Amino acid sequence: MADFFVYFRHFIWYHQNIMLIKLSLLIIFFAVFVFVGIKYHAVSGNVNGYVLGGRAVGPWLTAFAYGTSYFSAVIFVGYAGQFGWNFGVASTWIGLGNAFIGSLMPWAILGRRTRIMTQHLNSKTMPDFFGQRYESNGLKVAASAITFLFLIPYTASLFNGLSRLFRMAFSVDYTVCVIGMAILTAVYVIVGGYMATAVNDFIQGIIMLVGIVAVILAVLSKNGGFMQSLALMSEIESPVMRGAYTSFFGPEPFYLLIVVLLTSLGTWGLPQMVGKFYAIKNERSIKIGTIISTFFAIVVAGGCYFLGGFGRLFNTPEQVAANGFDSVVPSMLSGLGDVLIAVVLILVLSASMSTLSSLVLTSSSTLTLDFISSIRKKDSSDRQNLFVLRVFVAVFIIISAVIAIVQAKSKVTFIAQLMGVSWGALSGSFLAPFFYGLYWKKTSRAAVATSFCFGVCMMLVQLAVSMGFLRVSGDFLGLVFRNSLYSGVFSMIASLIIVPVVSLCTAKTRPAGVERMFSCYDTSVTVQAKNILTEKDE
Repeated sequence: MADFFVYFRHFIWYHQNIMLIKLSLLIIFFAVFVFVGIKYHAVSGNVNGYVLGGRAVGPWLTAFAYGTSYFSAVIFVGYAGQFGWNFGVASTWIGLGNAFIGSLMPWAILGRRTRIMTQHLNSKTMPDFFGQRYESNGLKVAASAITFLFLIPYTASLFNGLSRLFRMAFSVDYTVCVIGMAILTAVYVIVGGYMATAVNDFIQGIIMLVGIVAVILAVLSKNGGFMQSLALMSEIESPVMRGAYTSFFGPEPFYLLIVVLLTSLGTWGLPQMVGKFYAIKNERSIKIGTIISTFFAIVVAGGCYFLGGFGRLFNTPEQVAANGFDSVVPSMLSGLGDVLIAVVLILVLSASMSTLSSLVLTSSSTLTLDFISSIRKKDSSDRQNLFVLRVFVAVFIIISAVIAIVQAKSKVTFIAQLMGVSWGALSGSFLAPFFYGLYWKKTSRAAVATSFCFGVCMMLVQLAVSMGFLRVSGDFLGLVFRNSLYSGVFSMIASLIIVPVVSLCTAKTRPAGVERMFSCYDTSVTVQAKNILTEKDE
């Protein structure tokens, strides 16, 4: 009996200390972010400082801000589980695609020209760029409306990604978790603006790099390490063939390609991603940031999808059918030690809050500077715009949090489906107009408007199909609208063809001042040279 009481005391003491460690980590995590927000309050004293950090953000902060905005709890919990289950170890290709197509190429192709032209046009947001570049207030307002409408469900999905892990670590009610994260994000974004989010993104990025490596090593060690885990995966049968989940391209190579394209090429047209190039300091910073951002994506994105590829060792098809793909990664992590669970929690919090702060700042700034300012009859001062900006940061967070809670509590399928089309609608509408706007003088307003309409209509049709309100027939349409991944990729690729074709047919709608706009890329350089004596001079 005495031994029982000794064991019981040790049991209580152990769990109290583990809970204390978890709470201490969370308190430190929250305190650092609030402190950073307060520290950079002075930098955000005007709209330019609040939205772009004065266009003087260095390569490390910008690269980490880009990466942490890219990868969130949606990827770590949702996509890694779903595509790891579908493709096995081949899902690692998605992470590598994110690194090279979604990080390296945008930095190399879009980074420099975006930074130069947006400063030349004095545009602070992507909708503002469309308005200035194509000399159209209507395009600016339309782009602002599309951004705000489709970023809200994407933001709400971040809150959903945390629910299972919080329950696993703390047994905390989902609603409490959502409200707490919303309040914390609101505090440091409202107070500190872009610089506060950039510095916090850097801190969160370091946590993500260390955390994902530790989690992969811990999870694989459960089955005897990497080689033993791979051997066990090769024994799992699939409808296609034995060993499909360890094959080079997995059981569905074409579907894998579609996922790679949507999650990688899509970043080229997302306002919260491209906006990072607006704020970077100079051309040298872009070169350094390209390397840092690519490395970050290889480790984080590659690591997440690589980890998810082993999901079938920890879940059965019956469990996934009952609990959904979002349960795959939490099931893999549930057997880890309490300290590692705390590390995972901080990792996912970092991934979610960094993306959340970027989405909030992007949406509120475009609503204030592009939509409201455009419909006002008289211009407002910088101070008034800054006040409205901060108000809409709070409004946007509240709306997103309410949607997340309603969706989780009532299982409203419409909201869940809308989240799926957000990425495709934004990239399908903006990718081609933005890319051609930087590189091709002949891009017309009519072509941009066509791309906006095509991207939004495609994804609204996809939403109707996914909800069962609309049926499509035929091999081609059936493939295009199979799910939001296929329709999103089709929308992006089609817009790259639509914009130049329509532009050539609507030359009259080209902006008049395009030569002046592109003059920012042409610089005159004076070089001093010494005279060289020739035979004639001698």
